Amino acid sequence: MATQFPHLEPIHRDFILRQRMFFTASAASTGRVNLSPKGLDSLRVLGPSEVVYLDLTGSGNETAAHLRADGRLTLMFCAFEGPPMILRLYGRGQVLRRGSTGYTRLLASEFGGVEPLGARQMVKLDIDLVQKSCGYSVPLYEFTGDRPTLARWAENKGEEGLAEYRRKKNTRSLDGLPTGLFDEDDTPPGET
Repeated sequence: MATQFPHLEPIHRDFILRQRMFFTASAASTGRVNLSPKGLDSLRVLGPSEVVYLDLTGSGNETAAHLRADGRLTLMFCAFEGPPMILRLYGRGQVLRRGSTGYTRLLASEFGGVEPLGARQMVKLDIDLVQKSCGYSVPLYEFTGDRPTLARWAENKGEEGLAEYRRKKNTRSLDGLPTGLFDEDDTPPGET
């Protein structure tokens, strides 16, 4: 039932843009596999072989540690309304640190220059395989709105409190791998 493509087709792009949530999966060569839900209109399609999402501060930073250690990343989208479909994007991910040239450029071009309080980094995926499958077993859900909880939490912390929280909770993975969040001399590959 699965169909594979070398890059995103226009129909895939349209499907992605209709979704309110997606999932990220990453792992290093050893240790735990991470799976995280993402939402809040944070993802942008940059082209047939590239997507990026604006990553907000959370309780961990597993994806950044795994990308630094291994680079593999998968994004998954599910149709929770309308015709069933699951779409997976496989490839290599790269973290664009907040304030870096790549981050600043994409913030301006893809997010209208608006950085939400709590923004931690961006994650860019260079896609090498797109897979579409049926999604027949995915239940139907109705979207009623985004949760305001994360924005309120970030507002209560303030910029200084968020920086302290990131230093405490976002510099190492569950398996002790470094995330590179505060490394000043570690420019991601391909970033100018």
